[in-house]
Amino acid sequence: MSLLSVEHALNRILGSARPSREMEQVALHDALGRVLAQDLIANVTHPAFDNSAMDGYAVRHADVSAIGAELEVIGQSAAGHGYGGKLEPGQAVRIFTGAPLPAGADTVIIQEDTEKLRDGRIRTTFSPGKGRHIRLSGQDFAAGEIVLSAGDVLDAGRLTVAAGMNHGSLPVFRKPKIAIVATGDELLPPGSTPGPDQIIASNSFGVAAIARDNGADILDLGIVADNAAAISAAVERARHAQADVLVTLGGASVGDHDLVQSTLLASGMTLDFWRIAMRPGKPLMVGQLGDMAVLGLPGNPVSSLVCSLLFLEPLVRKLARLPDRQRLSTALVADPLPANDKRQDYVRARLSINADGSLVAHPFGRQDSSMMKVFAQSDCLIVRAPNALEAPAGAPCQIVRLR
Repeated sequence: MSLLSVEHALNRILGSARPSREMEQVALHDALGRVLAQDLIANVTHPAFDNSAMDGYAVRHADVSAIGAELEVIGQSAAGHGYGGKLEPGQAVRIFTGAPLPAGADTVIIQEDTEKLRDGRIRTTFSPGKGRHIRLSGQDFAAGEIVLSAGDVLDAGRLTVAAGMNHGSLPVFRKPKIAIVATGDELLPPGSTPGPDQIIASNSFGVAAIARDNGADILDLGIVADNAAAISAAVERARHAQADVLVTLGGASVGDHDLVQSTLLASGMTLDFWRIAMRPGKPLMVGQLGDMAVLGLPGNPVSSLVCSLLFLEPLVRKLARLPDRQRLSTALVADPLPANDKRQDYVRARLSINADGSLVAHPFGRQDSSMMKVFAQSDCLIVRAPNALEAPAGAPCQIVRLR
């Protein structure tokens, strides 16, 4: 099987992805970042009543059309405690922001535009326009109005208006479930004491973080040994849990100890492809096992993270019905880059900003795919197209923003 380009690989992965149609109700506090599954109709009108936008006095405009009008203050209206009477000519009601407008009033004059007289009356020092400083009932939305639409991503503003519409829970699409399993006899969980020839498993934490950050629920299947029975058992756990995607870490190639692909094929997986013309991340396996997509990531930490950003992130976002995350940008390369071979290269780099505001990418000298510290210190990946010519310092380059 020939090497597939990154673009074609992504198109094939996304082409078979089917966003969930399942809906669930979640509490407002749990709805951040979720996608509405139905149009949301206001249960109440907002504002529910005419109210004051400022602290001041509720008045009849006819009484304050001329500066120097003197008015009798007959009561007050505060938020939650409105004035129950009606204004008559020559009267005013002390009013506070958010308080109901008393019957008979049609204008609010702010307190700074009045002066208090000794007998408790007020005198105006400014003539406001009619209707000034009043929020009319329903000026935001009315009961029965569609305020939010199916497909809207719930952010701070949309959650605020949903609460204001008197919704305690919201109908959202189910999160995609991503099952993750790491394979390898040499792997131990963090916090363990490694013996000879053993290493601490790290990939699954970064991969899970990327999936979760893009709207997924995670099923951690842990670490399984390099034997077909253990791998098969993990696959069955993912299928039983109705995972949308099974992500395997390591063992997806065809070496003597790489049993993931052969075990999945024996379980009925249809293999789409398993090699991509990219660096790091060449041995990426993609297939389908029933309703569950399979993404076999390389075992090297940086390879698994780069592949997760390029392929798992857009896959999860499509399944979650979230818009694409735009990570691509442009910068100037700080140091010369050598000519590239036939694989698309992703070079870890730091970013700085020139005096003119231009982004500058500083590639790290060492790019081994096992070097987690370099990836953690990187701000971006410089994209080097297949067969790219040598790039001098200062040349423009495409980058993938990491943060």
